This record gives sequence, structure tokens and C-alpha cells, in this order.
Amino acid sequence: MTTEYSKPLPVPINPQLTAPFWDAARRGELVLPHCRTCSNVFFYPRELCPECLSSDLDWVSASGRGRVYSYTIVHQPAHPAFRAESPYVYAIVQLDEGVRMVSNIVDCPHDELAINMPVVADFDAVTPDTTLVKFRPA
Repeated sequence: MTTEYSKPLPVPINPQLTAPFWDAARRGELVLPHCRTCSNVFFYPRELCPECLSSDLDWVSASGRGRVYSYTIVHQPAHPAFRAESPYVYAIVQLDEGVRMVSNIVDCPHDELAINMPVVADFDAVTPDTTLVKFRPA
């Protein structure tokens, strides 16, 4: 864990709504919002199911496994705090549960990246309160 993390962290607009996601990430788990009405699993967290608009939601455990849906290698980061890490991989991962998440691919040489490459969730505890969900080759 990094004790002095200097990069911008995600700031939830509605911390109560996303707390289960961040709490699970700190435990090394990946959870997804789930609609009890229509059984839809989705991501990103929101107050209503995007399929049926029900507010009867809970959270379900996810496998943490997926495939690279799309990616780019960032050479010129938009924020100066990320310059030391560039180039880095910004990716969309399609989880086995069907949802897509934006994240980073870590521990993978850039010339080995490929669309449809199997990946698994990796939990990066960047501060005592924040663990980021990233992905590495499976």
C-alpha cells in the first residue's frame, strides 16, 4: 500500500450509493449492483435499474474475471500526477457477468496486450480508505 498517494482519487457523487463497491474492494472482492425485480446485473452503480427502473437493488459478488473489450495506451496523461506512470493502459473490461468496467491493465507488457485477452481483478490499496479495482492477465 502506498502511504502517500498523490494522484487524484475517484470521488463518488453519492458515497452512500457506491459504499458497497468500495467496501468490497477494500476486502479484495468485486461486487456489482443487482436488480431484485428483473435480475439484471449492471455497472456503474445507480439508484435505479437501467433495465426496468426498479429501485429494489442489492449487490452480488462477481467472479472478477473478464476479457479486454477495448484499450488504449496513454502516453500523454491529462493530469500531471500520472506522468511518472505513463505509458499506462486504460481499458474497458467485459466481466464474465456481462457488464463492462473502465479500469487499468497492470502487470502486462504493452506488446502482449490484446483484445479478448483474459484478465482478472487486481486490488490496489492506494490509501487506507481507497482500493482501486484494476485488472491483470489471467
